[in-house]
Amino acid sequence: MDKIVIEGGFPLNGEISISGAKNSAIKLMAVCLLTDEPVTLTNMPRLRDTRSMAGLLRHLGVEVDEGEGDVMQLHAPKLTDLTAPYDLVRKMRASFNVLGPLLARERKAKVSLPGGCAIGARPVDLHLKALEALGADIKLDEGYVIASAKDGLKGGNITFPFVSVGATEHAMLAAVLAEGETVLNNAAREPEIADLANCLNAMGAKIMGAGRSEVRIQGVERLSGVKYAVVPDRIEAGTYALAAATAGGSVRLTNIRSDHLGSLWPLIAQAGAKVSLDETSVLIERGGGRPKPVDVDTMAYPGFPTDLQAQFMAFMCLADGTSIIRENIFENRFMHCPELIRMGADITVRGREAIVRGVKEYRAAPVMATDLRASACLINAGLAARGETHISRVYHLDRGFEKIEVKLQQCGARISRQKDD
Repeated sequence: MDKIVIEGGFPLNGEISISGAKNSAIKLMAVCLLTDEPVTLTNMPRLRDTRSMAGLLRHLGVEVDEGEGDVMQLHAPKLTDLTAPYDLVRKMRASFNVLGPLLARERKAKVSLPGGCAIGARPVDLHLKALEALGADIKLDEGYVIASAKDGLKGGNITFPFVSVGATEHAMLAAVLAEGETVLNNAAREPEIADLANCLNAMGAKIMGAGRSEVRIQGVERLSGVKYAVVPDRIEAGTYALAAATAGGSVRLTNIRSDHLGSLWPLIAQAGAKVSLDETSVLIERGGGRPKPVDVDTMAYPGFPTDLQAQFMAFMCLADGTSIIRENIFENRFMHCPELIRMGADITVRGREAIVRGVKEYRAAPVMATDLRASACLINAGLAARGETHISRVYHLDRGFEKIEVKLQQCGARISRQKDD
């Protein structure tokens, strides 16, 4: 098993190109199930999660060519298996979203319920209720969802009791081939929702309002193939921006959509770093002195993303004062706090609230990654720490960050991947 080793205390200086968005790429891979024509995705990140999704799609009969560089080709002229087994679905929750496309195209499917999640309960009941609203018959049997729609899916009115990105995406994937109009109320508004809708519309779907709380989908009989570029990863961009703010230095991020992180830039600036934006790049600069404390509340988009909460906390642990960080999206998403405390941070957790009292510096220590975003948080802390930090269980990183140590090395970071003892 690998570990990340960082000799910290050196500022970052250079340029980092942002990869395609993990959270979008996986759902875009699923659109190949909706057409018998080829789908080509560009700006694809090469990640553990995309490899897992590719494995599941191959099991279903999809021809997957991961090729070279950032291009992936998928073709499903005929599906040979309509069962998504537990051994494949458990590797990544998002793979559960093959259920809707299989149901829309083949009118039946059997998909394993996803496994547990370290950052709290993430039930799929909203997904299943959405499919039932489209006329699907849903049964649960020994950990599997057995779904059928003998006469095909029908348009329906779906109101989500709370905002859910996964359920919104799943409903869209199913409704594009349903007969009639589907209306999604209280839909998620994340950029990845709009990215999925843009791809489906390029294939011939009729989706209106993606990115707003009401989405209307007029079902079509068939979808064509497509060549489509994955949107840049806003969470990766935010992570590297916070790495530069935490360690200090000057880092330019390219191939980004700066408007997708409108909730982050003012907070970094409020903490004392300089933020220079244009449409496709951002320059983060922070010199000497400690950052100023800033309070943060995670919220659904366009609010502050929960996927940057841990990284922002790593920044605030060095602030000259006290910050309050509230996690409103997932319970149990402060598991990185004990690891930061091992590095000298002063954090008190009370339910969904963390009180962060800034310290003058981090001290290097052996720490353990607990989930994907916590892994990035510990890397950012290690970059600023005095001494050599060892981060174990970094397989989480490979799920969502493409060549993170290489990109940081290009900015002067003394970071390497080594075999764990």
